[in-house]
Amino acid sequence: MTLVALAVLSVVSVAFLVLPGLVVDHDLAGAHLAAADRLNAVNNVRTTLLQAIGGAVVLFGAYATWRQLRVSQDGLNATREGQVTDRFSRAVEQLGSDKLDVRIGGIYALWRIADHSVRDYEAVVSIMAAYLRTHLAWPPQTPGAPAADASINSVRPLETRAADAQVALTCLGVLGQDRPPGWVNVSYTDLRRADCDGLWLNGVNLDGTCLEAASVYQVNLRGASLITANLRHAELGTSILHQARCTGADLRGARLLKADLRESNFTGADLREANLRKARAVGAVFNRADLRMADLRGCDLSGADLRQANLESALASDLTVWPVGFDAEEAGVVVAEDPGTEPDIMLPAAAIMTSAPALQSD
Repeated sequence: MTLVALAVLSVVSVAFLVLPGLVVDHDLAGAHLAAADRLNAVNNVRTTLLQAIGGAVVLFGAYATWRQLRVSQDGLNATREGQVTDRFSRAVEQLGSDKLDVRIGGIYALWRIADHSVRDYEAVVSIMAAYLRTHLAWPPQTPGAPAADASINSVRPLETRAADAQVALTCLGVLGQDRPPGWVNVSYTDLRRADCDGLWLNGVNLDGTCLEAASVYQVNLRGASLITANLRHAELGTSILHQARCTGADLRGARLLKADLRESNFTGADLREANLRKARAVGAVFNRADLRMADLRGCDLSGADLRQANLESALASDLTVWPVGFDAEEAGVVVAEDPGTEPDIMLPAAAIMTSAPALQSD
């Protein structure tokens, strides 16, 4: 290597000493110039050649530096990926621990990985969904879990009954706020008395899930699937169920106050005594739905499909908007005073009906 460098240096030195004179003699007829003029011309050529060589050296140095930075960056990325992989593996291992605090730590570690690594986001979301399905299967299969037919009053809140599952559900819903998880399968899970307030579960598959008495206040369920889900007595106030699929869902006594139900499908759903007051149900499908004793005061049902829906003793008010041509009187709807600015307290429909005026035909 030293010999090659010496050879290159020798060639450059000879070229630097000899080439300028040849250039002057060839291009400027240096042989006919005065000695002083020829010397100046040769020095000028040498200066130009020196500047060119200096520029080439600078460019080569810049290229070498760039290549070194690229190599360093690739090495740094590889190291970082290795660290993320190690953290990912350790977090997944923690999920299988017998200790509750270790499992919760693993879930939070996965949350941080998903929050900082776009590549691992979908994997983390899928793991959390699988964690919920396997640890909270519905009907209950885990020893010690409340029976499926247990009174909801005897079922403890999810955050005390299965704190790790509540954390996984929260992480899943918070991660969906920045990057919607898409079609995530959380079907047939036991989410009784779960805290879902403010979560983003848009596009999530909740088919067959039991959300009885769950708090689902201000939740984004846009495009979610809730087919045959159990939402009895769930708090769904001001939630977004735009284009949600709730076919056959059990929503008895659920609070859907001011909820966005536009274009949602409630075909065959059980909505007895549900509170849909001031809900936006434009274009929603309630075909064969059971809406007996439901509170529809102020509900916008314009364009809704109410074919074969059972509305016997359902409450309505002057602010209820019906589909064009729909005969509320024939359907057995009872007109009651709209609560207006009164507190949104769910009262038994039977108690309101006792003092409600009869429906007047136009």
